[in-house]
Amino acid sequence: MEIGLEGEPFLPSRLEPILEVEEEPIPESAISNHDIQDPCAPGPSAAHFSPPRKTIHRCKTAPALTAMRDSKSGPARLSKPSSDSSSIIRQAFFLLFLYLTLGVVIYSFNRDNFSGFETHAVVDALYFCIVTMCTIGYGDIAPLTPATKVFACVFVLVGFGFIDILLSGVVNYVLDLQENMILTSIQVGGAAAADRGFSARNYIVDVEKGRMRIRLKVGLALGVVVLCIGTGTMMLYFLENLDWIDSVYLSVMSVTTVGYGDKAFKTLPGRLFAAIWLLFSTLAVARAFLYLAEARIDKRHRRITKWVLHREITVEDLLAADVNHNGFISKSEYVIYKLKEMGKIGENDILQICNQFNKLDPNNSGKITLPDLLENYRL
Repeated sequence: MEIGLEGEPFLPSRLEPILEVEEEPIPESAISNHDIQDPCAPGPSAAHFSPPRKTIHRCKTAPALTAMRDSKSGPARLSKPSSDSSSIIRQAFFLLFLYLTLGVVIYSFNRDNFSGFETHAVVDALYFCIVTMCTIGYGDIAPLTPATKVFACVFVLVGFGFIDILLSGVVNYVLDLQENMILTSIQVGGAAAADRGFSARNYIVDVEKGRMRIRLKVGLALGVVVLCIGTGTMMLYFLENLDWIDSVYLSVMSVTTVGYGDKAFKTLPGRLFAAIWLLFSTLAVARAFLYLAEARIDKRHRRITKWVLHREITVEDLLAADVNHNGFISKSEYVIYKLKEMGKIGENDILQICNQFNKLDPNNSGKITLPDLLENYRL
């Protein structure tokens, strides 16, 4: 057994093709008739003969580590999962179009089986579908017959449980895209601002987590809520001829999906506006309140993390963190114990990682060596 670089053991059969010995040629000027003599003949000139020096070079045909990494003959390695945002958006809009088209067609052929004030067949059908999908339920349009009631039940369950999930993914994608644009613009101008002694990046970006601070995200989300309510209030005031109090009242009851039913959209322009406004404003407001809950959870996690990092370690902690039972805590054991205490990882996570390590360490040596990786590539 020979020892390779970094003190790792290598088999001689694996080391031979990697290293080869080359002899340095002796310059012709150093060779003379005086030096060329019979090596078996005695004489002082034999003492001046020096053997050719040998140097060790890397064989040109030896595979590099990066090449060996890509030469795995087994099954293809799993790529890192990534979310295809464009595909999600296409699916969301396609299913939304199919969902609304089906609802409009069914409503249009059963107009007499629904109660309420009518303006236009297609607009009323679209308005009814959006109000049902967003679970607002004004009550201005309601089913009357058993068949239409069953249709309303199925329609609201499908819309609430499937279509809204896809549309929420679209809203999340748009908000994340907006966040990335803000972060990019801050990074571009951050260096110049830092030279002047002030940088807004420190107040907007959480450097440790690489994202916007949760408080700023909550502020942006609340700004979206105010924008949705303000837009609805203005349109209700001008399209439905309501006063300012009733306009604000109906706008808030709509975006929060309460919908008491005492106020509703009755005009053709108002229902056409509601079909678009309710679809996006209800989802945006729901996302804003989700940010508020996330901010509260994030604050609690930061408080727990601060407590874990600043408290003194006790004998009980040493015994609990000493996984190997050798009487002391290594750095890796300390890190794992603190991560568990913070709630970042659990026992199942550690067991899964250990099982994966054991697969890469078939000899149970406690470390992964280059021969182990090469053997794993051949499997």
